[in-house]
Amino acid sequence: MAIQAIIFDAYGTLFDVYSIAALAEKRFPGQGDALATLWRDKQIEYTRLRTMCSMYKPFWEVTQDALVFSCKKLGLALDFDAQHALMAQYAKLPPFPENLSVLEQLRVQGFKLAILSNGNPQMLEAVVKAAGLQATFQHLLSVDSVRKFKTAPEAYQLGTDMFGIPAKNILFVSSNCWDVCGAAWFGYTTFWVNRAGAPLEELGVAPHAEGRSLTDLLAFAALDRGAS
Repeated sequence: MAIQAIIFDAYGTLFDVYSIAALAEKRFPGQGDALATLWRDKQIEYTRLRTMCSMYKPFWEVTQDALVFSCKKLGLALDFDAQHALMAQYAKLPPFPENLSVLEQLRVQGFKLAILSNGNPQMLEAVVKAAGLQATFQHLLSVDSVRKFKTAPEAYQLGTDMFGIPAKNILFVSSNCWDVCGAAWFGYTTFWVNRAGAPLEELGVAPHAEGRSLTDLLAFAALDRGAS
């Protein structure tokens, strides 16, 4: 495969979106997990609907719309203070525990690293800075530049255009199975971080490799280096 670069999804892969449940629980006792789950599901659904209908909005606005809907759906009174506090969490989502070490090892091994995300540039810059990862990634690629969310081919094209190498020589890493499937359709070599042990989507495509945490990516990357 001769992998030369690794591209990571951000939300759910590098940064824990469901960590928002803790703050949501403080604001809405007994509803934290439900709100975090519905909010994430509706956020992704809105990106798909807007891309299919060519009605793009920046991810920050989509995320805010999803929060408002989710609170209405759950019967929660979302005032300005609660909305601001919950949205502000997206600037400081924690990385998963193993990620910092894994990313540093990959960087030292000579892989070119980038993020390719639905997040708009300001969101990505904020969360990467909060995690202390500014020096880790060569590029923070946002679909905002093509005004289409993943899994649109134009979104995945950002990676090949930036690195100037074929998709098969780029490893695309995501914890979202739908994202891995879209990247595989595009032509990337793919790795699924299947943290929840979920079944593979029935889409007729599978990742090249799978693991339960980002740590498992190290063995796959080392295997590729050994083969090349």
